[in-house]
Amino acid sequence: MTQIRPIIEADILDVLPMIQALATHHGDKAAITVDELRRDALGPSPWVRVLVAEGLGYAALCPLSQLQFGVRGMDLHHIFVVESARGRGVGRALIDAAIACAKAEGARYLTVGTHPENVHAQDIYRSAGFEEFNAAGVRFRMKF
Repeated sequence: MTQIRPIIEADILDVLPMIQALATHHGDKAAITVDELRRDALGPSPWVRVLVAEGLGYAALCPLSQLQFGVRGMDLHHIFVVESARGRGVGRALIDAAIACAKAEGARYLTVGTHPENVHAQDIYRSAGFEEFNAAGVRFRMKF
């Protein structure tokens, strides 16, 4: 059984290349630095919750809110398993740990997105208990 735990300082240099590999997979070029990962995952007020399957993969969760309802949620922002560990249950263990983490943080829902053509991932999320929903509306962003 795969052991999943919160990230610690010793994981930073192992997780960073996984983040880079995931970005590359999606056609992005990762720009995150060791210091930024440390700040966001280990700082006094972590921006993200990072869960690690040591040397095998990671998941990163970001907080969400429906403030008008007093409801907390989380987004499974990243999930990555190294190629040599795929098909061995590591991804499912990370998903289960993400669900447990979200519940422990007081979240009442967990979201995750996937590419429309990634039917395999969609099947995994459905089998884990996720339900498909379509987000409505137009969103805007301002960069600083």
